[in-house]
Amino acid sequence: MSTVVVVGAQWGDEGKGKLVDVLTEQAHVVARYQGGHNAGHTVVINNEKYILHLIPSGILHSDKLSIIGNGTVVDPASLIKEIDGLKQRGVEVGKNLLLSKGAHLIMPYHMAVEQANEEMKGSKKIGTTGRGIGPAYVDKMARMGIKVADLLLPEIFREKLDRNVDYMNRLLKNVYQAKEFSAEEIYRDYMNYAERLSGYIADTDIVINKAIDEGKNVLCEGAQGTLLDIDHGTYPYVTSSSASAGGVCTGLGIGPTKIDKVIGVVKAYTTRVGGGPFPTEIKGPIGEALQQKGGEYGATTGRPRRCGWLDIVALRHSIRINGITGIAITKLDILDDLDEIKICTSYKYNSKTLDEFPKEASIVEQCQPVYETVEGWKENTRGINDFDRLPPKAQKYIRTIEELLNVSVQMISTGSKRDEIILLDKQF
Repeated sequence: MSTVVVVGAQWGDEGKGKLVDVLTEQAHVVARYQGGHNAGHTVVINNEKYILHLIPSGILHSDKLSIIGNGTVVDPASLIKEIDGLKQRGVEVGKNLLLSKGAHLIMPYHMAVEQANEEMKGSKKIGTTGRGIGPAYVDKMARMGIKVADLLLPEIFREKLDRNVDYMNRLLKNVYQAKEFSAEEIYRDYMNYAERLSGYIADTDIVINKAIDEGKNVLCEGAQGTLLDIDHGTYPYVTSSSASAGGVCTGLGIGPTKIDKVIGVVKAYTTRVGGGPFPTEIKGPIGEALQQKGGEYGATTGRPRRCGWLDIVALRHSIRINGITGIAITKLDILDDLDEIKICTSYKYNSKTLDEFPKEASIVEQCQPVYETVEGWKENTRGINDFDRLPPKAQKYIRTIEELLNVSVQMISTGSKRDEIILLDKQF
């Protein structure tokens, strides 16, 4: 029995949702450890598309327990909408979902502050979703956040809310010249949310550790990707939480000695949404073709993703930071039509060759990719679920990635559906 982490190894949008869904077959518990409803995990089952934002992808399996951990930030209105949407489609949620008491709440003023702050930046926008995730984490670190547990303590909730609304209204009025909020209205709304969510709220760290101690398989799911990690990403063009594997321990309350494997999810090319440096970005017809064929539009926001070639330099960084034990390649089929495929093996910066990913975003912005070119296979790979049935040149592409990263490829996704996958190694 094992505890396995699935982590994005690029700038998010790698296809983690499908991989988690596939691995949930062998798991007993699936737990989300960071981020908010700015994430979008897409899973296709029997030609039906499910887009999940905060609830772990494991919820689509009726006999699994899904947990939203304390490292997340939760907009209760959004979570209730997601729960109701799943129920309407016949997905069992009531017995299969737990929400950590320790998760912090996203409040209406968080969204207002984020949107106003982003607007003030003009051309220097980070590219946030405007859903209040960043400011909720700011309040958490400033020790003025409101936790899910506070929903069950109305007097404590009201005391914290009054204090925060007073502060935030001053900020909104005097700095952003934005609309102020009524504490009474927020209190009324959130007490209604408390009534709807009370049956899901639990000490989830106790539940997870008990499951591990009982020898059950636990699957830990993150949002975004390592290059968006608050500590190890292209700061400041990052998310506001620990999207790398380190976030599992703090975000779920399990010790590092209890983690057995870390699977890094790697798209067969590279994408990034929003602002920030992107050395291998392809501007022109090939990049546009990848965007169209790959459906590279945000599941949450609909924003188009910038597309580029596979970046080995960035992936080396992710493998080291996360302690990745194996990788899963996704969207291999999107490359089927290309005559040739480029792989970035190093950067050029001020006449120097860089084999390691720079810590400074300002330097990454100036790096020029050095490419190795391989022949495209020009054959259909969609739906193939046996490695030996892949075209030889597609097999060579996979093996080249393994050699450059010195990590084995353990899964290959060849389409959006659950069964369009090649499993090369067992994870549990």
